[in-house]
Amino acid sequence: MGKFNEILWIMLKWIARSIIPVIGMILITFGPVYCQEVLYRNPGLPVELRVSDLINRMTLDEKIAQMTMLSLRKLEFDENGEITEESLKKLFKGESIGCLESPRIHVENIAKLSEAADSYLREETRLGIPPIQIAECLHGYLAFGATIFPQAIGLGSTWNPELIRKMGETIATEASLTGVDQALAPLFDLARDPRYGRVEECYSEDPYLVAEMGKAYVVGMQGEPELTQKHIPENHLICTAKHFVAYSTPFAGINLGPVEVGQRELRSLHLYPFEKAIKEGNVYSVMPSYNEVNGIPLHRNRFMLRDILRREYNFKGYVFADYGAINMLESFHKTTASKSESALQALQAGVDLEAPSPSAYPNLKKLVEDGEVDVELIDEAVKNILTVKFKAGLFDKPYFKPEKVSDKIHTTESKRLAQDIAEESIVLLKNENKTLPLNLSALNSIAVIGPNADQVQYGDYSCTKDNATGVTILEGLKKRIPRNIKINYAKGCGITERDTSGFEEALKVANKSDLVVMVVGGTSKILSGIGWGKENSNDYATCGEGFDRSDLKPPGVQPQLIKAIHKTGKPVILILINGRAYDLSWEDKNIPAILEAWYPGEQGGNAIAGILSGDISPSGKLSVSFPQSVGHVPVFYNYKPSGRGYYHKPGSPDKPGKDYVFSSTEPLYPFGYGLSYTEFEYSDLKIEDRYLTENDTIKVAVKVKNIGCVAGKEVVQLYFNDLVSSVTTPVKVLKGFKKINLKPSEIKTVKFEIPCNELGLWNEDMDYVVEPGDFEIMIGDSSQDIFLEDSIVIKKTDE
Repeated sequence: MGKFNEILWIMLKWIARSIIPVIGMILITFGPVYCQEVLYRNPGLPVELRVSDLINRMTLDEKIAQMTMLSLRKLEFDENGEITEESLKKLFKGESIGCLESPRIHVENIAKLSEAADSYLREETRLGIPPIQIAECLHGYLAFGATIFPQAIGLGSTWNPELIRKMGETIATEASLTGVDQALAPLFDLARDPRYGRVEECYSEDPYLVAEMGKAYVVGMQGEPELTQKHIPENHLICTAKHFVAYSTPFAGINLGPVEVGQRELRSLHLYPFEKAIKEGNVYSVMPSYNEVNGIPLHRNRFMLRDILRREYNFKGYVFADYGAINMLESFHKTTASKSESALQALQAGVDLEAPSPSAYPNLKKLVEDGEVDVELIDEAVKNILTVKFKAGLFDKPYFKPEKVSDKIHTTESKRLAQDIAEESIVLLKNENKTLPLNLSALNSIAVIGPNADQVQYGDYSCTKDNATGVTILEGLKKRIPRNIKINYAKGCGITERDTSGFEEALKVANKSDLVVMVVGGTSKILSGIGWGKENSNDYATCGEGFDRSDLKPPGVQPQLIKAIHKTGKPVILILINGRAYDLSWEDKNIPAILEAWYPGEQGGNAIAGILSGDISPSGKLSVSFPQSVGHVPVFYNYKPSGRGYYHKPGSPDKPGKDYVFSSTEPLYPFGYGLSYTEFEYSDLKIEDRYLTENDTIKVAVKVKNIGCVAGKEVVQLYFNDLVSSVTTPVKVLKGFKKINLKPSEIKTVKFEIPCNELGLWNEDMDYVVEPGDFEIMIGDSSQDIFLEDSIVIKKTDE
């Protein structure tokens, strides 16, 4: 009977598509009801057929349940460490659910909860629909015992998509071992305002770099797009592209603030990475952002979620609401008067699933019964969710907890990867007179000073700040520096505390040492997320979700401590552990060596010690521009021709000028910038064909030589400039980069292939076109340091 039905439905599907579409689709839709075989349980049948069969068997209540989420946190353990049957019944009430939130506890206990919940929902509910288990995975699986990688802004500074792909794969393996199915990551937001606290969660200010790093994460975590068109491979996770869209440039830099942005900028900048994630990464889920864009909150924005996401980008996954965002339509944005109205607006816009708990969407039942909502809208959302569940293989692979989950997570390999990424994320901003690497043979003592010197800082969406979970800079130096060199430590001050009583001890330590390694910066609330952060220190969070700044100097009395230590006359190496670009104008003028380490993850202390000692040559490049002051914000590199003023007569306090009366308009440190312990020489820029059409591919080659004495990694950057365009375009845009490793005197040829379609613009009619004309090609090691230039010509297609 089973085989007969399988053949029958394959034939019906063929009829539906080839001969009699209308009649065939009616048969496919209603046939399973009469056929009696439970087709959705048959893994040999097409996903479309399984979804159709299951939806036809579901009640309205069961459909709406698939559009909501519950948390495993509400399950309880008994005295033997097992999940109680009572708590399972109390949570699920014999009904299936769309998603389950993975609790932020130890991996062993998560695995137990996952197994119990999965078994209950498969065996104790009418249809046995498994849930999608959700977890935060921004820079590591958000669970105690998992590997903690550098924060996203540090990941972007590696300019190494291959490392990020490996990280995504590692996070997926760790999370899937505990029963997780979907990661609420990565972010495709642009970090263009350092006041905004969630800059630390972004890869870059540049849409191309964000797209490439984000796609690498998706491919590593979710699988190669060629495979994920049909299914998610074993030990991989569903990815969630967020936050859709333009969330990261809010008014005044304040989280959740409104965004006013034109369609051209919206498409050229903010939508670009999401389009790449969907079309090239095949991401399975998209999360709308909390904010409003041009007066319309994203969770009720039909144009964004239906016209662009579904129709233009052909997105086939499901739309997962940000936590509490549907209710915010009533409570925050004031576009609705009730939860029922919020549910209606969100559903009509195309939001498939409400998170983190059933609140607005349970009202959909009455709206359907009252005729205010067409059940087809419900079916559409449920179809999107179930399609992802079937493609992820959830119906066909029950979860069973592995023995000793902890032994399979946080392995030697994952820790090594965390250190590799940390090493490549650290940016050397200044190195006057080759202060670094340290000349260890000439040192008798080193002072290590600062509030972040002996404290791990991971950034938000981390479970802990416990030093036992990672390596501090003080600890890393003690392990790396020869024992004959004495290390003297003083905290000096807190991160946000105003108390300066620790300065005396810090000055004493500095004065009796040969040089000072000073570690300053910020801290982020662990866990984070709106309403679910917590603190375990005296210092208040200065960065992360909801922690925006009106000042970009290091917080608290740290600037005073830096100046006090500088006055001792000792050489100072300043290390920044933070989540946003700082105003370092004074430090740049007075401190001989500065390292930006961001939040470097659990192996950060080892990575930084390796760079200070010279065992590792720094190779990180800034993925965001550093402003001279908060008044210079924004200072992103891809500005328009008029973006840095007209007069070009920068002023200073001693000599006032124009554009800014007392300052230049330039950044302190530009996008793409970062020093090395060696030097590189660029030569022989070659372009295979200078005359192309919009359908061609630009092929560029350049030689790079290590002319220094030590091995090093270089990020070769390729920029374009559309010299004459019908609408204004940036003075330069990144369209290619390669990170290479070179031994002393070694030469490598770096090749780029860029589709001409990447050089397009949104014209006056808001059509995307590649306009004929001259384009400048620039090759360099930062957006300001361009070594080689040439040009190409885009011809009309019929020329």
